Amino acid sequence: MPLNQSCRAVAGKAGSRSCHVTPACCQLSAEQSSRRRHWQQVAGWRCMALSRGSTQQLTAMEKQRRCVVVTGFGPFGEHAVNASWVAVQELKKLGLGDTIDLHVYEVPVEYQTVQRLIPDLWIKHRPQLIVHVGVSGMATAITLEQCGHNKGYLGLDNCQFCPDTQCCVEGGPECLQSTIDMDAVCKRASAAGLDEVQFIVSTDAGRYLCDFTYYTSLYESHGKSVFIHVPPLGKPYTPAQLGRALQTILQVILDMEHSDNQNNCDHKQ
Repeated sequence: MPLNQSCRAVAGKAGSRSCHVTPACCQLSAEQSSRRRHWQQVAGWRCMALSRGSTQQLTAMEKQRRCVVVTGFGPFGEHAVNASWVAVQELKKLGLGDTIDLHVYEVPVEYQTVQRLIPDLWIKHRPQLIVHVGVSGMATAITLEQCGHNKGYLGLDNCQFCPDTQCCVEGGPECLQSTIDMDAVCKRASAAGLDEVQFIVSTDAGRYLCDFTYYTSLYESHGKSVFIHVPPLGKPYTPAQLGRALQTILQVILDMEHSDNQNNCDHKQ
């Protein structure tokens, strides 16, 4: 069966790319070829539109996803099992919903590790929020800390070390406040239906690794951090209760942040 002339010419050149050879009986008229090209273009435009729509939907979904980092502390002193890390592990099991990427870390009770790790977490995850959880032997309720302090760190850590300057950030403000209103969080968490759990607000995180971590994080995040103290295990809460309490607090904060962002967008329109 004879070949199309243009195909013969190409096929006769050494090293040239192959072309599709159409039998003469199947060759299209000029009008048919024009019509085919038209509908091929229409189909191509439709595919591009669908692809663009899918990409936009994926982009929107990616934008809606939020990253949250939660840390707890490892063992120290009389706390061979640290209730804060147990609570964070329980939170990890529960999760924060499909749109939240939750990352949890166990932090050694060491000043120098905290000074290195906290900035690294902000750089690595660029989270919407970092929440730090610590244990307090004096606490009997879930305690929301409003601020961190820069000076007064005299207690030795697990490495028998404390900063020579006895402060977190030389030249930093004495006190840094979280941008999140802990009184509002406390009221909403208390109304969430966890009848067996009590929530309170504090302005003194204790001048040890908890306070040190909180100030360091507030300094790095320009206030976008939270610190929560939990009681020791069984005094009075179970691990499951601590996990649900953390989940409730974080959901309240994320809802508040979402509402604030929505209001800001509405004002700009």
